[in-house]
Amino acid sequence: MKIAVASQGQNLESMVDPRFGRAQCFIIYDTEADSFEVVDNKQNLQAAQGAGVQAAQKVVEQRPDYAVAGNFGPKAFMVLKGANIKPITWADGTVAEAIKQIKENKLTPVDGPNVEGHWI
Repeated sequence: MKIAVASQGQNLESMVDPRFGRAQCFIIYDTEADSFEVVDNKQNLQAAQGAGVQAAQKVVEQRPDYAVAGNFGPKAFMVLKGANIKPITWADGTVAEAIKQIKENKLTPVDGPNVEGHWI
């Protein structure tokens, strides 16, 4: 299983970012290999528009099963769901904590976006 987590830093002890589209980066964790890689998202930090869709497309390229962030806007949510990626809203701790909770089935995917477009 692969998990994409919106992150405020580049390691597992970084905090989960409440923003999906404008997260600093994404930690892509592979549970089978017990390893991760960092996917940079800096080009979307100051984007005037389209940050959610562009970030979602970057995540889709990594082919995760889940995507974790504090919030998902409608367009990013639609891109992820269209690629069969299950969005989970959670930003109450570190990337490592999010991964652990998913592995233990303590976090469940959401049915829709939880913020409007252009939320900052």
